[in-house]
Amino acid sequence: MLEYQPKKDLLKNKIVLVTGAGDGIGKQAALSYAALGATVILLGRTQQKLVAVYDAIIAQGQATPAIVALDLQTANDAQYQELAQLIAHEFGQLDGLLHNASLLGSLGPLEHLPIDTLETVLKVNVTAQVALTQALLPLLRKAPSASIIFTSSSVGRKGRAFWGAYAISKFATEGVMQTLADELDGSTIRSNSINPGATRTTMRASAYPAEDPQTLKTPAEIMPIYEYLMGEDSLHENGRAFNAQ
Repeated sequence: MLEYQPKKDLLKNKIVLVTGAGDGIGKQAALSYAALGATVILLGRTQQKLVAVYDAIIAQGQATPAIVALDLQTANDAQYQELAQLIAHEFGQLDGLLHNASLLGSLGPLEHLPIDTLETVLKVNVTAQVALTQALLPLLRKAPSASIIFTSSSVGRKGRAFWGAYAISKFATEGVMQTLADELDGSTIRSNSINPGATRTTMRASAYPAEDPQTLKTPAEIMPIYEYLMGEDSLHENGRAFNAQ
């Protein structure tokens, strides 16, 4: 699927929500989904970044996106329900959900991991994903077919020294994906995960400050698997852990 070539109208008339849509992989996914015909709901914590992505989509002549400024670190159940009601009112259903937003936290020995850091990373990378999914499942069920994509990591599939809270959160993310996939088996909703691999993003630069970013793939170069799993060519995929590279 790394060489997947989508049809130009793969996501025509689809409503897709992308978290962490203001930067990096989330931004590129939003642009790619819009280019394939989707109406994209841009969710992130920084309004200015979301507006920039909104403007880029409009400049491409694509469907007018929606902006939702929401900080997953502080979001509560009422805000998730309000979001679901807003989507229901504006669009009636939801065809896709890309859980992309994540926090890196601090890297170092588990022995010295601050528990408040662990709790914050788990809140954004795991708890918020579960809460958002819970709120949006009724809308996803209204779609003829729907896709939920979780963002994993190589350190969420095999533990690695010093990756602490982030690795723990990504192991949990895989668990959420698999549990949900098993519960949804046989339904019109599918649940899968993607490990982006080493990609030229701000988070990667924070984790590897001495690395030459020019040696890494750009977010645009890893989009084939994101496009495949969001479109109807992947209707048979459920509960699988994919790699983007």
